Amino acid sequence: MITRRTLAGLAAGATLAPRLAAAQAWTPRRTLDAATAMPAAGRRPWADQVPQLRIGLLGGENEADRLGRFGAYRDLLERTFGVPTRLFPATDYAGVLQAFSAGQIEMSSLGASGYAGAWLDTNGGIEPLVVPEENDGSISYVSVLVVRADSGITTMEQMRGKSLAWADPNSTSGYLIPRFALRRSGIGVESGQYFSRTGFAGGHEQGVVAVLQRQYDGAVTWASGQGEVSQGYSRGNLRAMVDKGMLNMSDLRIIWTSDPIPNGPTAARTALPAAFKEDMKLFHLALPKSHPDIYQQIERGGGTGYREVRHQDFEMIVELRREEAAARRRRS
Repeated sequence: MITRRTLAGLAAGATLAPRLAAAQAWTPRRTLDAATAMPAAGRRPWADQVPQLRIGLLGGENEADRLGRFGAYRDLLERTFGVPTRLFPATDYAGVLQAFSAGQIEMSSLGASGYAGAWLDTNGGIEPLVVPEENDGSISYVSVLVVRADSGITTMEQMRGKSLAWADPNSTSGYLIPRFALRRSGIGVESGQYFSRTGFAGGHEQGVVAVLQRQYDGAVTWASGQGEVSQGYSRGNLRAMVDKGMLNMSDLRIIWTSDPIPNGPTAARTALPAAFKEDMKLFHLALPKSHPDIYQQIERGGGTGYREVRHQDFEMIVELRREEAAARRRRS
């Protein structure tokens, strides 16, 4: 269980890396397991309860690009399970969380903070299935603070009095963790404290664009933290923008990097049939091997695949969400 004592340990500098299988011995299945294979195609008995598979897509990228990236993924789900599959792109992270709460979607890929928020909002009504695994076998990534390369800003100290864009209030790397980490280091994160102003850009992509267009001096976004920085790392928002021709990394400078953050899961509603959730786990675990192009499209780059995950692995993020909500109530 994560307690205030645990959070105090984090405040003292403990890592934010996930503690997999800490509660009891457990060996999660992985894409790299030799036995990993795509489920056999065919309509399932669970289709009587799930006649249509509705998948939420987080905001933070323009709708046309999201639908394009997930089109082949949707088609493969339809072919594999014989169930009509629809994509629901939300304008922001909250849209997907609200869709889970209303029972309007069955499944979505979420950030760790978004998962924690949806789990709290639904009283445990969603559960994680798998998380992406990075090139080194870890299941964590980082938040980075970027500025224009020609801004003259090279350190966090030089961001004093400058403007900062958060990505989305339900983003882990674009809000929750940077705020926590900066407060831990003694930096006031409210607008007008350390930074001249702060605001929400509307998503990760939009935050970086706002920096490039000089609307903000800095922005926080997510990256795998692995691979070539000049390519936007191996996976993440920066890599996706480079791949789409929206960004040349030589135009940006990274001046701050967080401790490791647990990768966000693909999650499904808890009330759905166990057989449905098992099929979705098997589908995703096998996807990087059987359809690597689709895998790289939906993950904005690639790693070694996926790993099975449990709610226990996100309890720390759930507690941080509770703490952030309590602090917000105190401020109001």
